[in-house]
Amino acid sequence: MSQDARILHSGRYIALGSRNGWEYVLRRHRVVVIIAWTPDEELLLVEQHRVPVDRRTIELPAGLVGDEVGQEEESLIEAAGRELEEETGWRAGALRALMRCPTSAGLTDEEVTFISADDLVRTGDGGGDDSEDIIVHRIGREHIDAWLADCHHAGLAIDPKIYTGLYWSGLAGQPPAGNDDQSGDG
Repeated sequence: MSQDARILHSGRYIALGSRNGWEYVLRRHRVVVIIAWTPDEELLLVEQHRVPVDRRTIELPAGLVGDEVGQEEESLIEAAGRELEEETGWRAGALRALMRCPTSAGLTDEEVTFISADDLVRTGDGGGDDSEDIIVHRIGREHIDAWLADCHHAGLAIDPKIYTGLYWSGLAGQPPAGNDDQSGDG
């Protein structure tokens, strides 16, 4: 943090900071987001309730780096492999960092590193750890746009990082049609 930055409140995983009158969230751990296609050309997605938006959300598998006791020094690749298997029940034979990107540059200093996972082998059911309630989805390339649109229309939140993953997978991906502005101002 620069000299003019200060911490307003500090929690276990995040802090609220201020710099030059701008309030923002500081992330204590790095984040990995995994783009993983099964041997049958199915994209692995996870569904879970997210407290901040108070709804179920469709996302790429993801997780914090170094947040577990004894693993504070784990690498991005180690964390990606751990999170992929924990959340989806698939292990990658090869993991490669693609790009680090800010998630919401006006709100948080959080940056996620997208990781490509290849040569997948099924090891279990996934579903996350004891603190998570994750549903694993395997969606074929030819169905992904329609499936995401159906999820959106059913009221699930769609994490936009999925569309970044589709871009890097050679699929343009189409965001669901329709106005989702629920504020009435749009």
